[in-house]
Amino acid sequence: MKVTIYHNPRCSKSRQTLEILHDRGIEPEVVKYLDTPPDKKTLEMILQQLNKEPRELMRKGEDVYKEAKLDNMTLNRDELIDAMLKYPILIERPIVIVDDQRVAMGRPPENILSIIE
Repeated sequence: MKVTIYHNPRCSKSRQTLEILHDRGIEPEVVKYLDTPPDKKTLEMILQQLNKEPRELMRKGEDVYKEAKLDNMTLNRDELIDAMLKYPILIERPIVIVDDQRVAMGRPPENILSIIE
């Protein structure tokens, strides 16, 4: 089983999610997404697997959300995805991917149990 976590070590939920993986003997590929954001294809796959629209996966409380005027409801899906790629801090975390097919958001961290057990 190949497991990847899009991780921010400063985020408590992300650290707790990583701990759940380790507690189950899973050593995931840890991607510090602020340094290495997912590419567009991967982000689109994540959104599809989570059955979410881009705005639903965005951290709307981040300053850049307001500064980039991403609250503008006329922005389309591609424009929002492009903003998430340009400003990866906007991407909600953590995200766990199993075998490049199953995806779960670690909010709460126990959400990931559905794809790893």
